[in-house]
Formats: sequence, C-alpha cells, structure tokens
Amino acid sequence: MEYSLLCHSLYALWSSPVKKKLVVLGIMFLVWVYMLYSCVGHCSTMPSVVVGKETGTAVSRRTESGGADLVSRLLAKPQPWEDVESDYEEPSVRTAASRDLLNNEADRLEDWEEEMRAGEQRAPDPSALSSFSNGSGSKKLPQAIIIGVKKGGTRALLEFLRVHPDIRAVGAEPHFFDRNYDNGLEWYRELMPKTLEGQITMEKTPSYFVTREAPARISAMSRDTKLIVVVRDPVTRAISDYTQTLSKKPDIPSFESLTFKNRTTGLIDTSWSAIQIGIYAKHLDNWLQYFPMDQILFVSGERLISDPAGELGRVQDFLGLKRIITDKHFYFNQTKGFPCLKKAEGSSKPHCLGKTKGRTHPNIDPEVVQRLRDFYRPFNMKFYQMTGHHFGWD
Repeated sequence: MEYSLLCHSLYALWSSPVKKKLVVLGIMFLVWVYMLYSCVGHCSTMPSVVVGKETGTAVSRRTESGGADLVSRLLAKPQPWEDVESDYEEPSVRTAASRDLLNNEADRLEDWEEEMRAGEQRAPDPSALSSFSNGSGSKKLPQAIIIGVKKGGTRALLEFLRVHPDIRAVGAEPHFFDRNYDNGLEWYRELMPKTLEGQITMEKTPSYFVTREAPARISAMSRDTKLIVVVRDPVTRAISDYTQTLSKKPDIPSFESLTFKNRTTGLIDTSWSAIQIGIYAKHLDNWLQYFPMDQILFVSGERLISDPAGELGRVQDFLGLKRIITDKHFYFNQTKGFPCLKKAEGSSKPHCLGKTKGRTHPNIDPEVVQRLRDFYRPFNMKFYQMTGHHFGWD
C-alpha cells in the first residue's frame, strides 16, 4: 500500500510540466557541482608550467598552495628600487634618484623582454618535467647566487651554466634581498625550481652587489652560500649601462653631462649609479664583512666572451661540479660579437642572447673616456689587490 502511494506521488510530481523542469534542473545542478568539485581537486595537484620573467625558462611547479597564492603574486605591486647609499655628496639640481629611476625602468623592461624571448627560444626539458611532475625533487633555497654586476655578463653566465645537468636556476631575477625581503624566505623558496639530490639551486640578481643590506641578509639565510660576481671594465660597463637606458629613453641627457658634476673642473658625479656601480672595491669591502674571500668567485666579463669555456671551467670548479661545459658547447657569433650556445638547456637548437645584448655603444668623447679611466684607476688597483687578480683594465 505504501509502495503504491509512493509511486502515485512520484507519478503526479513527474506529470506536472513545471515540476518536471525543476527536477531536471536540480539534477543538472548537482551534476555540475560534482564535476566542478572533481576538477578543482584534480587541478590543484597538477604541475603547472610557469614561464619566468627573466629568461622565460619553463619551470614545473606544483600549485599546492592553491589559486589564492597565484592571484596574490600576479596582483603584487613591484617593490620600489632601493638605491645604493652613497658616501658622496648629492648633486643639487640633477639628483641621482631621478636618473636611477630611468635606469631602473629600463632594467625592468629589458628583463621582461629577455624572459619572453628566452621562453620562445627554449622548450622545457621533457625529462625534467616528467621527473618533477612525478613528485621527485624539492624546492630549496639557493646554494649559489650570481650577485653582480649589472651589464657585466650575468645573463650570459647564467644561460651557459644552465647547460650543466647539476645546476637548476630560476630564470627571473627574484630581487629578494633588495626589493622583496619582507616577503620572507618561504616566498623566496617557492620561486626556486625543484632539484634532485646532488643538484645545485641558483639565482642571479646583479643589483645585490651594490645593495648595502644584501650581504647581511644572505649571510642570515646561509653563511655557506657561494657568491659569483661577473666584473667588467668599469668604463665600458658604465657606457653599456647608459646605452641600455638610452634605448628605452631616447630623450635622456648625454652620457657626458651625466658623468660630470662640473664639466669644467672634470669632477665625476659618483652619485650616478652608472658610475658608482663600477667602484668595485667599495662594494666588495661591504661583502667581506660577512663572507670570506674563498666563498666569492670573480668572473671576468671580458674573458667570458673571449674564452667562455675557460671561465665556465673556473665556475664549475668553484661550485664543486664536474667540468661538463666545455669548448664543444660554444660557437662564436660574428654578427653579435660574442659566443652562443650550440644547444641551449632543454633544446636542440643553437641559442644566442636576445637583441638587447650586444648593443652598439654611442660615440663618447675620448677625453671623457680618459677622464673616467683616470678616475677608476685607483679603485681598480685596490680591487686587484683585494681579489688577488689583475683584470687588465688599465
């Protein structure tokens, strides 16, 4: 009897067109909720390929922290540039801050363009993605950092090092120890690629070398961190720095007018970052308060062009790695004027750095160049003495 009444009720409910639609919509809603729940649960454990900001290298990353963390990163505002504190007098009219703002904006644009270009040229390593997506490996804080210098050849060095199977490096410059330190070490760790046992995690941010707080902060993370500094003739480096800014801001003042506080007296404006970065001895003194010299390797930017395998050999020895990167990995590009990789990381194609590297420098008054050489000479001599290495800039 009860069964009969139940069947009759269901029939009456189903026979009504309105109620029939409500039942169908209810079933569809339940199916949609179930599918959404299943999709979210599945996608949250899928490895995602993220294209970095600085070289565009595809990095397999598991988004275990969920979508909220990703959204917060995408919406995060860039941190303001922390300029180098200077021991020199600030100019009264043309301030260092205004000129360095131009440099900083050009840096960020160039970093972004280089990342996008590298991402287009290099495909992710299938074996690496397969290994990491299966859960092997873990994210570690970097054991080695390329800390400088800007326009010295840091991008070339990082790209060359990534050929080594025991080096895993984040592509984008994290700027953790100068701009993003308040985000904390866990935020920093999450930026790193996964590594297997025996592999070294690396990053490069050239502005660390001239950031006063960076040595203490890196030492607080790990006193065993190995530091690499790519240095270059400071006069050539300053002109290259200016050339980069000029390519983004064609209306900036001339190199000569920015170089001098007073052209008549020949007094160099050391508050301009393009000049100040090249006073290597001053910056190195700050680092030696926290790290011994045997934990810092100085790479010659000039020899990185003329003998890349030789310089890479020194770097591999410094990192305690087998010398795998050799002459066979390079060929000299006559058009660009510097070496390129025969095969980049995760690719079977030759790879050269983008068009933002190797720009033609503007013509600078020889008298200005000579005045700069005279200015840098005592600082260079001090730097040679501190490092025990003569770089041949004088």
